[in-house]
Amino acid sequence: MAMLIDRRYNPFRDFEDINRSFFGDNGLAEFKTDIRDTGDAYQMECDLPGFKKEDISLSLNDNMLTIKAERHSDFEDQDKKGSYLRCERNYGSYTRSFDVTGVDTNKIHASYNNGVLCIMLPKYVKQSDDPHAIAIE
Repeated sequence: MAMLIDRRYNPFRDFEDINRSFFGDNGLAEFKTDIRDTGDAYQMECDLPGFKKEDISLSLNDNMLTIKAERHSDFEDQDKKGSYLRCERNYGSYTRSFDVTGVDTNKIHASYNNGVLCIMLPKYVKQSDDPHAIAIE
């Protein structure tokens, strides 16, 4: 049975932990993801509140599924900076990668609703190795 594992190395994780403990949880440094085995597939649910569907992308490369979400802030606009008294919401680019070995990558599908990205990853079904007759032409 293949298992989805976050294999991405993050050299800044220790710094982020120190920053989080000092300043509080920054929430989206790594968006939260639940992975469930439904028997014939894996179901991933990623919390991405406040993102627009068009700001989320999925890519597949060498059995690695990468999820990228990018949020823009009004605070970035120079003209609007003067009207903000406080700006606490996170913005920027957030990325996670997962090993999808054992998944039928041609049948992956995703949906986004109410701030949750749901990805269905059907398991690869190995063709039967049962003995069978082969016709001679």
